[in-house]
Amino acid sequence: MTDLPLTAPGPRTRLRDLNALIGRLMPTDLAQLAARVFVGVVFWQSARTKVDGFAIADSTWYLFRHEYALPLIPPDWAAVMATLGEHAFSVLLILGLFSRFAAGGMLAMTLVIQTFVYPQAWITHGLWAASLLAVIARGPGRLSLDRLAGLDR
Repeated sequence: MTDLPLTAPGPRTRLRDLNALIGRLMPTDLAQLAARVFVGVVFWQSARTKVDGFAIADSTWYLFRHEYALPLIPPDWAAVMATLGEHAFSVLLILGLFSRFAAGGMLAMTLVIQTFVYPQAWITHGLWAASLLAVIARGPGRLSLDRLAGLDR
């Protein structure tokens, strides 16, 4: 029997091994938590600018009537829906409760903002959409109330 000489692994093998190592070092749950929390915080901060105490701020009414005017929804309805949606969906997403539903609602809001309000901000909206799609596709992860309550696999 002949011993074959050992050869050093090629660059492709080294890259594959490095890629696998990075994948093992990055917990999936941490990535899922980040996808939820960072987008949730952006929407929460936006929601807080729309209110004054427990009432919708005058500036919000003005913006929805003049700057954010949507083609199919009356501006006053849009202001209420956006304010309530940003508050509710962001809290749910950050907590990881009904995460896929919350991410879907935020994705719909993102698409409306991109299409009708700020089409030039596609890079920002694309990053939000990518994170929200990851939550919809992969779920909220183990660090979520969905997992704790048995609402997610």
